[in-house]
Amino acid sequence: MAPAEIHRRHEHLATLIRAHDYDYYVLANPTISDQEYDRLYRELSELEKEHPDLTTPDSPTQRVGGAPVSEFKPVAHRTPMLSLDNAFSQQEVREFVARVQKLLPQETLEWTVEPKIDGLAVCLRYESGVFTVGATRGDGTTGDDITANLKTIRSIPLKLNVPQNLPLQAPHTVSPLAGSGTGGESLRPAMPALLEVRGEVFLSESGFRRLNEERVSCGDEPFENPRNAAAGSLKQLDSRIVATRPLVAVFYGLGAVDGTPLPSTQAQMLEWLRSLGFKTPDRVWHCATVQELLDAIKELDAVRRSFDYETDGAVIKLNPVPLRDRAGSTSKAPRWSIAYKYAPQQAQTVLSGITIQVGRTGALTPVAELEPVLLSRSTISRATLHNEDELRRKDIRIGDTVIIEKKGEVIPAVVRVVLEKRTGSETCFEFPRSCPACGGAVSRSVHSGETLVVARCGNPDCPAQVRGRIEHWCARGAMDIEGGGEALVSQLVAKGLVKNVADLYELTPESLSRLDRMGEKSAQNFLESVNQSKSQDLWRLVFGLGILHVGSSVAKALARRFKTLEAVGAATVETLTTTEDVGEVIAASVSRWFAIPDNQELIARLRAVGLNFGVEKLESAPGPFLGKTFVLTGTLPSLSREQASAKIEALGGKVTSSVSKKTDFVLAGSDAGSKLEKAERLGVRVIDEAQFLELCRQH
Repeated sequence: MAPAEIHRRHEHLATLIRAHDYDYYVLANPTISDQEYDRLYRELSELEKEHPDLTTPDSPTQRVGGAPVSEFKPVAHRTPMLSLDNAFSQQEVREFVARVQKLLPQETLEWTVEPKIDGLAVCLRYESGVFTVGATRGDGTTGDDITANLKTIRSIPLKLNVPQNLPLQAPHTVSPLAGSGTGGESLRPAMPALLEVRGEVFLSESGFRRLNEERVSCGDEPFENPRNAAAGSLKQLDSRIVATRPLVAVFYGLGAVDGTPLPSTQAQMLEWLRSLGFKTPDRVWHCATVQELLDAIKELDAVRRSFDYETDGAVIKLNPVPLRDRAGSTSKAPRWSIAYKYAPQQAQTVLSGITIQVGRTGALTPVAELEPVLLSRSTISRATLHNEDELRRKDIRIGDTVIIEKKGEVIPAVVRVVLEKRTGSETCFEFPRSCPACGGAVSRSVHSGETLVVARCGNPDCPAQVRGRIEHWCARGAMDIEGGGEALVSQLVAKGLVKNVADLYELTPESLSRLDRMGEKSAQNFLESVNQSKSQDLWRLVFGLGILHVGSSVAKALARRFKTLEAVGAATVETLTTTEDVGEVIAASVSRWFAIPDNQELIARLRAVGLNFGVEKLESAPGPFLGKTFVLTGTLPSLSREQASAKIEALGGKVTSSVSKKTDFVLAGSDAGSKLEKAERLGVRVIDEAQFLELCRQH
């Protein structure tokens, strides 16, 4: 073909494939067979191989992912990505509407209600219709550049469709309800010179199941839930891995827009986004009164479990966009929108038995074995009972009818017994006095006389403890060894390949080949991750050792104070107690752990294979928070505790776990408990996330 014909054919194929992608991934209505789609895609790919100059950033072939990046670069949001305030009752919805009406006293208010998808918030930037940058929410003002990862998601258009005709309104005029197509001048807006769209990335329920089936078949640990799997996917530095994950994106809002008139209502804005090629919420309700809002929330609750994704609430938005500017925002949330959070779904079933799980520290945890029951679209057959005292306090017996719920829509727990359904045939559970995993003695006290809530097995060679210690060592918050989950660790221990964490560093491809469903590539990836863990910071090593009572904050405090693992091990109980966050119980536990000969041998082996036994990164750098102590409590709107802690430490501050008169700041989120109460009692300054971020920005 002549060059002009080749160019035309390439453009035709790219346009055709984009259209079919939209039909399949956005509309869920494919118009050609998979074989025909593959034929078109292969032809496009071959053309670009023969003529590399034809390849453009918006080509459908650019979704496969590229070489890994070393880190995510920061991206500043042109307009802040605010979080939403929450409502938990009908009365709080009424109060919200009344607040907005007070701000807009002369207006007749209209609303939209959309499903609140349990995913990860993102912002995408398009320049002249081409996707250029995608970022996470981050702290609301700055996020991480995950453009390469987002390009792999098929429901995200790399190039926008030509905008459709759009009814536009004069400023501050309330429009008719959604989709009427009347009430304003109809015109075709230009392609925006710059367009920022906001939305949510998530894993569908069906995609999550397929992904876990594939992981198990490869010998990898299955993901715990769709939200964590989606979050972990977007944090991958290798976009080729992200391309294998069936992620979906839904869009429902705008950031900065330059070069075109804007829709005047939320309903019209969603129509406009759909015409540009974006996937938008499956269902949207349009309401003119408070009662219609409450009815819509109730209807959404009834239908949301038929959606192929997790929803944990309903998002209420003021429909006319010009009125939103007049209503304004607080430092963290818009005043014109709120999220109604549904109560955790509960179910009733029969507790048919109680079993005991043994953890890495020897803790014995009772687990309820349930007659299978459907709850939040999952079949639940087990739930935690926490400990022996909790079991007795709730008077839970084998044979009881119980109420269970998913805490945070994820973790099943027994809430209470349905006493009126007791028949007298139920039996009390006798808590074991010997370990069910190894037969070792079980104790509820330590040598200092402290009575423990949790019963523990005293045998350090207990196979259940061995598995738990190795899983803990591999965990993301400890040494972060990819693939070192329950499925793999159970096999390693059962086949005698690993008896302690040092054995991980002596594994070979040949030894791993003895494991079921362990392919060559999976083995290589696991061993590479094991080798990379040798350079982890000292605090991760201290935490990973699994010393009783030593969490990540204590591990960081020990690393800051003593600088090397040898110095931690050599410290006396008295010296340890002078360390921030370390009391007598923790100090005694640390000292006792390092005195055990088997642990001394373990440390020697870890030193021999080259793990980092010194600390440099945790030195308090000069900064505005130097000498300042923070305590975190509750759930922050946009920051995880790890992200907040990292910001504090980067600016020279310290994060501790308990409030005292020496605490400078308590950073409090929603559901803050006793730490907040203690801070108020002691007169410690309490700040929210918005105030914290402002302190960070000032420096």
